[in-house]
Formats: sequence, structure tokens, C-alpha cells
Amino acid sequence: MKILPLLFTVLFTTATVAQTPFAEQLAKHRETYKKDLLKSAGGPLKSEEDLSFVQFYAPDSTYRVTATVQLTPKAEPFEMPTYNGMTRPHVSYAILSFVLDGKPQQLTLYRNLNVIRIPEYRDYLFLPFKDATSGKETYGGGRYIDFRTGDVQNGQLTIDFNKAYNPYCAYYEGYPCPIPPKQNELSVSVAAGEKVYGKSH
Repeated sequence: MKILPLLFTVLFTTATVAQTPFAEQLAKHRETYKKDLLKSAGGPLKSEEDLSFVQFYAPDSTYRVTATVQLTPKAEPFEMPTYNGMTRPHVSYAILSFVLDGKPQQLTLYRNLNVIRIPEYRDYLFLPFKDATSGKETYGGGRYIDFRTGDVQNGQLTIDFNKAYNPYCAYYEGYPCPIPPKQNELSVSVAAGEKVYGKSH
């Protein structure tokens, strides 16, 4: 009676094949991210050795969710605190509602009012968040995901937590990294994206 093991093999193989395009695309994204991290002027990493301590969760498409977007055009600008004691002017752009781990969640999407003055970043959107992995498997100060206004289509936005990345403060102290607001602290674990930096600093 080898039908059951064969069935498991077929299902596993099918799942692997289905995951391959997603995993390949994410691998390319991460390679580009690491190259940019190393060559960024004023960035925290200076060598290939430093880069070897950058860690990620394995690709997991269950952390790629579709959110309903509720725009907040009347939101008032405010100063978002950073980890070096400075502030940065932001304004809420939208409330994102989605389901993660079977539970309804909400996060606020922001615009950095300094960044959008730069022509090539005028459509830039910023999603800072913390979750139940923060301070354990991931950086305690939270992680970020970047978007463009054009990513919002028909009132929806795809959030791929596999692309969540660490602020510079995760590598070395002293950078003005925005602190995720309280409303962007998720009670569930987001076991996707970048993990805590593996080198002491």
C-alpha cells in the first residue's frame, strides 16, 4: 500500500513547483537589496563580511496578503519620532485592512513629507511595523516595507511581508530610523522578511 506516500510526494512536488516562481522572484529581490545595502553611501555595512550576517526567513507566500485600502486624505501631518531622538514629518496616507494568521489586522501607511519632495520619490509610501517576533527573531525596533502610490489598484494593495526589511538602526546605532507608531504593532508573528542582524554591534 504505497498510495499514501506517493500522494504525499505528488502534493509536496506540486507545492514546490508552485512556490518556485515566487521564491525565485524573492531571491532576486533580496540579492538586489543586499547589493544596495552594501553600496549605499553612508550605509551601515562596509564589507562582504558584514553582508554575510544579513539573514532572512525562508520564502513563504502565506505572508503575501491583499489589503483593503481606505485613504485618509484629511489626515494631519505629525512628527514621527526616530531612534536617535530626532523626528521626521509624516502624514497618514491610508489604513490597510487585511487578514493574517486567520485574524483581521490593520496597519497605517504613511508618506514621509521630506522624502516626497525629491522628484523620484514623490510617490513613495512607507509602512513601518512591529509584530510578535520583534525583539526575538527580528529587530526589536521594527521593520519597514516600501510602496509606491501606483501599487494601490482598485482600492487594494498587496503586502508582501517577505520583503520586510530592517532599518539601518538594526545594524548600527545613531541613525534617524522612524519608530513604528503604536497602531502599527501587530499582535501576531510575521515570520517573513529580514531577521535580526547576526553580528553584534
